Amino acid sequence: MDAAGRIETALELALATARDGCPPRLGGALRDAVIPGGARLRPRLTLAVAFACADDQPATADAAAAAIELLHCASLVHDDMPCFDDAALRRGRPSIHSAYGENVALLTGDALIVLAFSELARRVSDPVRLRRLIGIVADAVGAPNGIVAGQAQECEPSIGLSDYHRRKTGALISGATMAGAAAAGFEPEPWRALGMAIGEAYQVADDIRDLVCEPAELGKPVGRDAALGRPSATREFGMAGAMDRLRVLVARAVEVVPVCPGDALLKAMILRETRKFLPAELAAEAA
Repeated sequence: MDAAGRIETALELALATARDGCPPRLGGALRDAVIPGGARLRPRLTLAVAFACADDQPATADAAAAAIELLHCASLVHDDMPCFDDAALRRGRPSIHSAYGENVALLTGDALIVLAFSELARRVSDPVRLRRLIGIVADAVGAPNGIVAGQAQECEPSIGLSDYHRRKTGALISGATMAGAAAAGFEPEPWRALGMAIGEAYQVADDIRDLVCEPAELGKPVGRDAALGRPSATREFGMAGAMDRLRVLVARAVEVVPVCPGDALLKAMILRETRKFLPAELAAEAA
C-alpha cells in the first residue's frame, strides 16, 4: 500500500474507534474534521522519513503518522473558532464550529488530541519506540514550544515572526520528521532541523498564498493575519524577500537531511513536495 493509502487507512481505524457509541453530533464532527483531508503533508513526512530509515515496523510508522495528522486536524478546528481566526471555511467546506456550533467544535478538538495519544498506545507494541513517540508528539503540541504555545503567541501584545512560525507551524512538522525516525528505531533529534526548515518554508509559502490567492483556491478565508495584526513574511520582507526566504529554507531542508539508507530519495521528495507549496507560476519563480 502506498503512503496515501496507509495514512487514510490509519485515520479511518482511529475514527472508527472514537466514533463507536459516540454522541452523534460529536461523532459527525470528528469525521468532518479529518475526512476528507488536505495535503496530508505532516503524515506523509512521517512515513517518508520512516521509509528513508528502512521502515522496519510499518504499523508503528502508520500510528505515528495518524497521531500527527489527528493533532494537526485538532489544531485547525480550534484555530478556526471565533476566539481565534473566526473562519467560516476550512478545505472549502464549513468549518467545524460553523457546521456544529462552538461547543461541539471545542470538544472535537479536545477529542482529536486525546485520540492521537490513544492511537499510539493502541498500535505501537515496542515500548521503547512508544515512549519516544509520546514524548516527541507531546513536545510538538504543548508548551513551551509546541503548536499550543504558537497559538498562545497570538494572545500576546507582540509576536516575533520567526518564533511564531517555529511554534505555530514548525513544531508539528519537526514532530512529524522526528516521529518518522523514532518509529523506524533511529535517533529522532537529528531530524528536528529538517522538520523545522520545512515548517518555516511552508509557513512562508502560506503567507505568500494568503496575499496572492483567492479564498476559493485555498479553501479558506484570506487576509486573516493582516486583519488580526499577526506577523507575516510578506509584510516583514515584501514579496521578493519572502520568495528569497522560501528558497533559503528549502535549500536548508535538503542540506540538513541526516545520513540514512534512503537519504537521496528523501532529498528528492523534499524538493518535489516543497514546489507544491506555491501556485504553479510562483513555484517556477521560486525554483
